[in-house]
Amino acid sequence: MTDSSLPLWAWIAALVGIVIICALAFYAGRLLGQLKQQNQRRDDALAKRNENLHESIVTIAKAMDQGQCPLSEGALRLVVLLDLRVESVEAKYAARYPALHDMYERIKHMPTHEARKQYPKQEIRKMDSEREGYEQELEDVILQDVRQLLKDFG
Repeated sequence: MTDSSLPLWAWIAALVGIVIICALAFYAGRLLGQLKQQNQRRDDALAKRNENLHESIVTIAKAMDQGQCPLSEGALRLVVLLDLRVESVEAKYAARYPALHDMYERIKHMPTHEARKQYPKQEIRKMDSEREGYEQELEDVILQDVRQLLKDFG
């Protein structure tokens, strides 16, 4: 007769193997839980960021529509804010609001804030005149874009 029972060392090895597998499964579960929490925190932060961007975009667009914000300044700000939104690549904002992007492209090279102070007054006046000319030229189409943006973000 042959003895079909396993030796004691085989049972111990099997038990140790089961304990290791259970420990690794527990550790993997904890890591997955941490990853889920991390992804949730990231998603919440992105949603909050998009909400803040949305609010800023609507505020600037309303100010432009009501004549409280120069069209060039508003276009600069709106294009940057739209580009910062999570879905900016898929949304194709440049195609949806072409006049805003046209203005942005025309004036993005012009210095602002502290950089502007580094230029001679004559050159600043020349840039201001150029910018104001663009505002007059594009006013109607920019305001159309602003009103469409307000509908889209309303």
